[in-house]
Amino acid sequence: MTSFEEAETEETVTCLHMTFYHPCQDSKMMFHCLDFSKREQVQADEITKFGRDSSVCRYNLMDNRVSRVQFLLQFYRKLNSTQFSFEIKNMSKKTKLTVDETELGYLNKIDLPWRCIICFGDYQILAEIQEGESMDYFETHFHLSDLPILQERRLPSLQPIQERSISSFLPSHGKSPMELDENEPC
Repeated sequence: MTSFEEAETEETVTCLHMTFYHPCQDSKMMFHCLDFSKREQVQADEITKFGRDSSVCRYNLMDNRVSRVQFLLQFYRKLNSTQFSFEIKNMSKKTKLTVDETELGYLNKIDLPWRCIICFGDYQILAEIQEGESMDYFETHFHLSDLPILQERRLPSLQPIQERSISSFLPSHGKSPMELDENEPC
């Protein structure tokens, strides 16, 4: 046997890709502490914190409007499954965190969908989970977007749509919609 045949099978690693956007990212440099150039290994038992307090958080957002600990992520394996996932928990008392359309108040937590958008304040983060097999660690890989993620992904706007009166769509024959006979031409 060759050494290649005797080598252990390479284990794949779960990777959390996170694409960040803030409208003032060029002028305020809030992401300058994040490494966008490479993947980073994180131990599976580590609770990964994001916020402005560098003594507590692994990933720092340099903005005085961000909480000391804004949110945290915990890597886990689902019960009776080989599938790994992340749980996200809002740690800010002042700012709600939105995961897709689910709003999380202080200390609320949910499972992170395999692809979702996380929002708080003016921050937008696209999170995408690339599945792996390793139980010892996972990886993070950060990206920076030049465009708003909500705009770039062409997601529906959360703005209300103005209703139009039904009468603006009907010809004016002097009859209300209730008086129209289904056999009458419009």
